[in-house]
Amino acid sequence: MVTISRQIQSLVERSTTATHLLQLQSLAFKTAVDYDPEFVSRFVLSACSISVGFARLVFDSVPIVPPLFAWNTIIRAFTKSPAPIESVRLFSRLQRVGLQPDNFTYPFVLKACGRCSMVGEGGAVHSMITKAGLYFDRYVGNTLLRMYAACGAIQLARRVFDEMTVRDVVSWSSMIAGYVACSHLSDAFIVFQHMKLANEKPNSVTLVSLLSASTHLLDICKGESVHSYIIRNQMELDVALGTALLEMYTKCGHIEKAFQVFKSMGEKNLQSWTIMISGLADHGHGKDTISLFTEMEQAGLKPDSISFAGILSACSHLGLVDQGEKYFDQMVRIYKINPTMEHYGCRVDLLGRAGLIDKAYEIIKNMPMEPNSVIIRSFLGACRTHGRSFCLDDNLRKLLFKLEPELGANYVLAANVSSLSGCWDDAADLRVSMKQRRLMKFPGCSWVEANDGPAKVTMEGAVV
Repeated sequence: MVTISRQIQSLVERSTTATHLLQLQSLAFKTAVDYDPEFVSRFVLSACSISVGFARLVFDSVPIVPPLFAWNTIIRAFTKSPAPIESVRLFSRLQRVGLQPDNFTYPFVLKACGRCSMVGEGGAVHSMITKAGLYFDRYVGNTLLRMYAACGAIQLARRVFDEMTVRDVVSWSSMIAGYVACSHLSDAFIVFQHMKLANEKPNSVTLVSLLSASTHLLDICKGESVHSYIIRNQMELDVALGTALLEMYTKCGHIEKAFQVFKSMGEKNLQSWTIMISGLADHGHGKDTISLFTEMEQAGLKPDSISFAGILSACSHLGLVDQGEKYFDQMVRIYKINPTMEHYGCRVDLLGRAGLIDKAYEIIKNMPMEPNSVIIRSFLGACRTHGRSFCLDDNLRKLLFKLEPELGANYVLAANVSSLSGCWDDAADLRVSMKQRRLMKFPGCSWVEANDGPAKVTMEGAVV
């Protein structure tokens, strides 16, 4: 019997299809090998490598209570699957059959709780961990910390962190990442300072989180300090770290430094190329955007939806109507990407800037979704800029006011376009409606950094 069991186990380990495993399961049933706990563990492990759904069928069909290793295997598989809640349900079932979870079981379940934002269930598992005497297990503690952070319970995550007797780089990085995920960005940098005082060397994961915080804060000083740390410590600029650094510089408006980082990266993925392309487009470097997009295609990378949004925006700012239309067609026909609201917006803006008002209007009418306020304003702005008389589509106007009923600038823009087309009654009604609602059109303004602090600059150039 032992020899037969080992032979079947050997075949199970080499199986790559569900059909083959089902055949071996029939053989195991005929020879009673499926009562061997070791066989069950290996069988479930092999099934998980093929399909988690198939593994669950196998798991439920074994004639004995599966050993703990098999439970851990299936729970872990569901933790990574689109249905992580099944891990929590399997954990409850494991307890009902009388098995005692170990220091591998708990982290798998905690990851599932974090993915499902089940902070209550995660707290219950926390209590079980404490009773089992595993609270000070570093691996368990790190997973517990990440679970609370994933559920948005950052105070509980910090409590776990503070109670840890031994912290490693994963502990510090998890706490920093948790603060960033919960938008406590300044706290992330405070923890980083404490990490350095504790002589714990950060890794790439730590610095990616800090760069993400700098990006959200639009704080170039903090971002540059992280970059300086990378250079001083001669850290390798891997794909994740390089891409985070690239995004920080582009979002903070330092496009030249971003391009330097991009050129220095030894390995780039699609995200790296896309961020650089979008950054160049957002900062008005249209020709460089098109050049880089072409280079990306020549490198064998398949552009995604965001890449095409960047290249369409570049064509719009450069007035390259034919090239922009070619890219839009290429996106739909060759790369099979369904256009989003952003793509249609770029196309309307492209045609509107070029004065092709009728074509832009046709696109708006034939969009598979309702246009948003940005597209409508872009279209009306193009009508006003090019002096085109255009009696505003009543449905389009109603939609604009429905989307942004309290924005006075919309009424002024719509009234101006109506005046251009000679629809004086419509223009007058819009201005009356604006007064009745007590709406005003405020002058455009921007926020800039001046004297180490924020300042608002109006369109007239006054600093407030």
